Amino acid sequence: MEGVAGKVFVLTGTLSAPRPEWKTSIEAAGGKVAGTVSAKTDYLVAGESAGSKLQKAEDLGVTVMDETDLNALLNKE
Repeated sequence: MEGVAGKVFVLTGTLSAPRPEWKTSIEAAGGKVAGTVSAKTDYLVAGESAGSKLQKAEDLGVTVMDETDLNALLNKE
């Protein structure tokens, strides 16, 4: 996995912290948060009950991670 800077993230499912907190952390590290999965998405962060965004990410070959992976990536920045 590469760093956060310049990467596009999409959040889906139920996460342990409110989405605005994750968005702030990602943006502080130089990443962007999008609302929908597309070919430009680099990472999908999937929480509990991830739905159609997870399927679309898998169909597009987007890297899927959980909150633990995201925390590890953010802590490397």
